[in-house]
Amino acid sequence: MGTPLSTPDVRVRRAVPDDAEALTALHIDCWDEAYAGLMPPEVLAARREDLPAQIARRRASLDRSADTLVADHDGWLVGFVNAGRGRDEDLDLDLEVKALYVRAAHWGTGVGHRLLTESVGGLACYLWVLEGNDRAMAFYEEHGFAPDGSALDEPEGRHVRMVRHERTTP
Repeated sequence: MGTPLSTPDVRVRRAVPDDAEALTALHIDCWDEAYAGLMPPEVLAARREDLPAQIARRRASLDRSADTLVADHDGWLVGFVNAGRGRDEDLDLDLEVKALYVRAAHWGTGVGHRLLTESVGGLACYLWVLEGNDRAMAFYEEHGFAPDGSALDEPEGRHVRMVRHERTTP
């Protein structure tokens, strides 16, 4: 499935527990594609450990919540987004984009835009992005997000928070 898709070829839908295995593989693959050279290789390698436990956690999460949308092309997941109640208590926004990933072969096809638009529309929200991930930061800036000066140091690297105030045209 290395051929770029047009967005009409992709169906965006709610993830279901039966997507757990494919969604876990997608998430790991997307990290490898997006973060090679941006985070320590051992962090990426560790994400491939204990896959059965990761799949079980993902299945349980999907069973409890409808916060995840997937981009599906003929049963092949090419992207996903998870957005829901914000976790940051220092910010007066209730909505957080917790994850948005698209396979590298499909960057620039509009899949990421569709996922973001269908999950949060033009609502005010925030997200965290890995510092140095210029491609992702540019994508979010195109969608009205801007760094707010907050940063977190995590084992995988420094993350910066980006905030978007409500807009009428996502």
